[in-house]
Amino acid sequence: MADALKPVSDDDLRQEVRAWLAANWHMKVADLNEFRTTPAYREWLNKVVDARWAAPRWPVEWFGRAMSDEQGYIIEQEFNRVGAPGSGMDRTQLYANTALAYGTPELKQAVIPGILRGEIAMCLLYSEPGAGSDLAAVRTRAEDNGAGWTVNGQKIWTSSAATADYGMLVARTDWDKPKHQGLSFFFLPMKQKGVEVRPLRQITNESHFNEVFFTNAKVPRENLLGKLGEGWKVLQTALAYERSAMGERARGPRRAGADAADSDLIALARRSGKLNDPAFRQELARTIAYRQLNELNTARAKAGLEQSSSSSIMSLGKLAMSRILHEEARLRTAMLGAESMLQGAEHPLADDANFLSLNAYFTSIGGGTDQIQRNIISERVLGMPKEQEVDRNIPFRSVRTEKAT
Repeated sequence: MADALKPVSDDDLRQEVRAWLAANWHMKVADLNEFRTTPAYREWLNKVVDARWAAPRWPVEWFGRAMSDEQGYIIEQEFNRVGAPGSGMDRTQLYANTALAYGTPELKQAVIPGILRGEIAMCLLYSEPGAGSDLAAVRTRAEDNGAGWTVNGQKIWTSSAATADYGMLVARTDWDKPKHQGLSFFFLPMKQKGVEVRPLRQITNESHFNEVFFTNAKVPRENLLGKLGEGWKVLQTALAYERSAMGERARGPRRAGADAADSDLIALARRSGKLNDPAFRQELARTIAYRQLNELNTARAKAGLEQSSSSSIMSLGKLAMSRILHEEARLRTAMLGAESMLQGAEHPLADDANFLSLNAYFTSIGGGTDQIQRNIISERVLGMPKEQEVDRNIPFRSVRTEKAT
């Protein structure tokens, strides 16, 4: 392994990564999502982490090489060139990045190695029934019990809650402060008495989302991230990583990776006889161009992302990906025509189009709705006047709420 503290040239680094991959990566993976569920993936991930390729921009003491952003991209390019997963976690692993930026030394030691190696499963405990997109309005409370915090309340739309070891929780710790100032951010252990998970059935007939109920659940004192009452600041960093991931890798057709040729829009257009239709070609070109533009915007935003920066530019990519998925679903349906009315394994192309049409709404809602992203873009990117918030500067316990019916 190269000396982690000794600078290396870009050419030397690229040659080192290529040599390491040639010696260690011998698999042909058709479906990365499926591969990530196998023991072979866990074994591979351990190799990548031990070789310090997983998070090369991170400090040496945390499995990194203290490399520049540009050299981190060189490593990711080489991994992508041979189809090997595992690199780039210093850009995309929102849980580990948030813990590294704000966690106590005890928490970092407890969770970062396990998250990088895929041994610790995580979930996000943000949205609530009364605070879907307005996360400053959460009412789940965390109260100091002398040894840590006691949590009571409810979260909703929580992915992977049933299997998670920890959840990143935003909770209210001070009801006398305005809504953005009375929040704190925690790593809450999920496998304990007092945490109940109930699955939700989605429009795609899947159950990735859950309701989570807390009844006197406990959080150790060392699991507070950042300062007490400054959870909003921590949340902005975590949201930036989440929106970055959704803007770059939103879920496409159900069979993505299983049949790349048929999943590709151009191949589908050729197969359906639409490729030579001038009007349709314009729509197809527009969608593909939007994809390319979004990739460039996401790369630009990530290049400027610092651990404590806001997520403003990431919102642009997240909103764009939402629109791209809806447009791609519309095009796929148009290409298939009457065939799109069919469903099931005997009609995989129609199944893909229908799944994408339904699942596109997930990207429009999850990680902050399209409307929230437009507000962020207008206020923080374009500099337009802020939306009026009558409850922004009053104690949260005085904020009016809708009465239960």
